[in-house]
Amino acid sequence: MTPRARSLALSLTVLLVGCKVGPNYARPTAPVAPKFKELAGWKPSEPRDGIDRGAWWSVFADADLDRLERQVEVSNQNVKQAEAAYREAVALIHEAQSSLFPTLSVAPGVARSQSSAGGSSFGGGLRTQYSVEGTASWDLDVWGKIRRQVESQAAAAQASAADLANAKLSAQGALATAYFELRGADSLEQLLADSVGDYQRSLQIAQNQYDAGTASRGDVLAADVQVQSTKALLVAAGVARAQYEHAIAVLTGHPPADLTLAAAPLTVHVPVVPAGVPSELLERRPDIAAAERTLQQQHALIGVAIAGYYPTISLSALFGYAGNPLGSLFNVGNQVWSLGASASETLFQGGYQSATVAAARAGYDASVAAYRQTVLTAFQQVEDELSDLRILQLQQQAEDSTVAAARRAVDVTLNEYRAGTVAYTSVITEQTALLSAQQAQLTVQQSRLVASVTLIQALGGGWDAAQLPDTGPEIALPPWP
Repeated sequence: MTPRARSLALSLTVLLVGCKVGPNYARPTAPVAPKFKELAGWKPSEPRDGIDRGAWWSVFADADLDRLERQVEVSNQNVKQAEAAYREAVALIHEAQSSLFPTLSVAPGVARSQSSAGGSSFGGGLRTQYSVEGTASWDLDVWGKIRRQVESQAAAAQASAADLANAKLSAQGALATAYFELRGADSLEQLLADSVGDYQRSLQIAQNQYDAGTASRGDVLAADVQVQSTKALLVAAGVARAQYEHAIAVLTGHPPADLTLAAAPLTVHVPVVPAGVPSELLERRPDIAAAERTLQQQHALIGVAIAGYYPTISLSALFGYAGNPLGSLFNVGNQVWSLGASASETLFQGGYQSATVAAARAGYDASVAAYRQTVLTAFQQVEDELSDLRILQLQQQAEDSTVAAARRAVDVTLNEYRAGTVAYTSVITEQTALLSAQQAQLTVQQSRLVASVTLIQALGGGWDAAQLPDTGPEIALPPWP
């Protein structure tokens, strides 16, 4: 290679490699606490969205829930929409990368013309011209504008992948919540059905007392009113139950008519977060990952905007053949070619480019604030659910004691009514108090399960069930027949 050729090759290499204008990305700091207020031993978080979350719902040990959850990833339409958006984002990366390469084209052609001689249109001859030309054009990425665009699209695709993970986690969490609300409605229906049976037995006692002449007709009527009103509550409870079942069907990608779940009791097993759970669980939150990737996307756009200050350098080339006849078109004498290089620089735009850079920097600043707010919100949600679970556990103990006391009060009052020492209104009062306490007990149990689901979502996914310690015996709800 001659010195001139080596110099030309070196210059072209410098032009091709170029540089990337604009600042290089570094993840900004976020205001995070060294530990959770509600749970000691945790450390600050960083996005770790690449970790597999697995079947986090398995901690509830419910076969029906497991079967339904596994349908979410393949059938939930919001998840499918997020998956398509991710594939679109990946395609946009390839679209941006294509600008790094030259554009090649070929243009075969034929033209037929007639020329006149001596002013007479009949004196000329017909002429046919054949041509085959290939062209190449290349916008050199000297200042890194295209590479910054690729960087931006790559970050956008990563954000889209995190959005997909978040869509899955949100749908799975919504399904688990609806499922436990459904089972809560099942348990409420059973509680009301049991209460109707108890009240009918009390009605029979009142009827016997009336027949024996030791009670008034009003006692019988009051007992019957209690039976009928509780039956009405039982019917009304079915409305919510049907709506939860419909919601579960849609979350699993089915029309409501295609899903029917048999009634089952609300589980009394509430998984407890072990104190030694590492903070990596919070680091796996997909919304934090998406916010951080969006931040990098906006940061790369600053470089794209700054590159607008620099000239655009392009190379072009043409090679082909033009002549007649077609059989001898590709002779050396018919060759045509050209090489060219051009540069263009905008001299005045009335402040357009500086405004573009300022807008890109403002967009990045907004993304920084959104990222930090996402981290703060994540910590708030974890703290909220940890405190909810702690307080609800205390409330559960109080409700269990209340139910036990109310049940004893009903037994005592009913015996006193049989003995004729109290009015039947006292029986109704105690039975109403017992039913109210049992409903509150059931509501708290359901709230604990929903809070545990929400905590898992707040942590960005589940933990290994093997990490869960033995939670000890739970005070059972009224038994399922």
